[in-house]
Amino acid sequence: MAKKTINVGGEIVEIPDINKNVVVMAVIVILGLIFLFSGFYKVDASEVGIIQRFGKYVETTSPGLHFKFPFGIDKVTRIAIERNFKQEFGFQTLQAGVRTQYSRADYSDISLMLTGDLSSVLVKWIIQYKVQDPVKYLFNVRNVEETLRDVTEAVMRLVVGDHSVDEVISLSRQDIEIQSTELLQVFLDEFETGLFVENIRLQNVDPPEPVQPAFNEVNQAVQEKERIVNEAETAYNKVVPQAKGQRQQMISQAEGYFENRVNRAKGDAERFISILREYSKAKDVTRKRLYLETMLTVMPNLKGTFIVDEDQKGLVPLMQLNERGGAK
Repeated sequence: MAKKTINVGGEIVEIPDINKNVVVMAVIVILGLIFLFSGFYKVDASEVGIIQRFGKYVETTSPGLHFKFPFGIDKVTRIAIERNFKQEFGFQTLQAGVRTQYSRADYSDISLMLTGDLSSVLVKWIIQYKVQDPVKYLFNVRNVEETLRDVTEAVMRLVVGDHSVDEVISLSRQDIEIQSTELLQVFLDEFETGLFVENIRLQNVDPPEPVQPAFNEVNQAVQEKERIVNEAETAYNKVVPQAKGQRQQMISQAEGYFENRVNRAKGDAERFISILREYSKAKDVTRKRLYLETMLTVMPNLKGTFIVDEDQKGLVPLMQLNERGGAK
């Protein structure tokens, strides 16, 4: 191998002659490695890959291993389409867990809103969403996350402004969540953001600090009213069914007594009619039979029996002589 010499600081240094084939092979190996590592890419199961060729959108690739043109010709952007994202408004969670820690910063510029009855409230809420169209999400709107926050805040202020303070705090929370979710989706579709709103959930809704004592007193009065109304309804539900039951019992007893009296009267009438028929057929016999039947009923209940001739006169009452020591 030929060697070259150069003069370095007065000293002669020999430089070996490098083989051109070795250089070529090294370049080829380096280019091959660059081609290998920059040409293949992997997309996870919850993602899709957006391919741009010289900055222009080309295609969307599914999960798995794929090839793209290397050396910066193709650029891949992975978009998570199966993941649910969340944004918080009016507060910030520093650390989630059993003891969740929240930021102590002032977010009243976001949470302070005016209701339909001109009352002020501090509204805190969260939004959960996902990427529905990754191409629109990536190309149609610049800084789509900031746009989402601005639109969400505007929608919430609009919906809260259509409700009273009582409705926002307690009475119509679910309606407000549904209305704001639907209206936000309309705006996002109009802007072609490629986002889909899963839901909006109201968190704490409180009055501003200066009016919180008065508001708490009003809430206590409302709760006391509801307690009294509930107790009255409980008493009503207890007494009224009992009274209805007693009324039904009395009606049933009266109806039973009515049926009994009617049936007895009908029976007595039938008995009298049958006796009348027999009496019409044989008056003397029937009269004697009635007399004898009556005597059979009366006589056993008498302590003493006295048979007196109807023509006897001046009869001295001697019925109690035996009881007072008379002749035995």
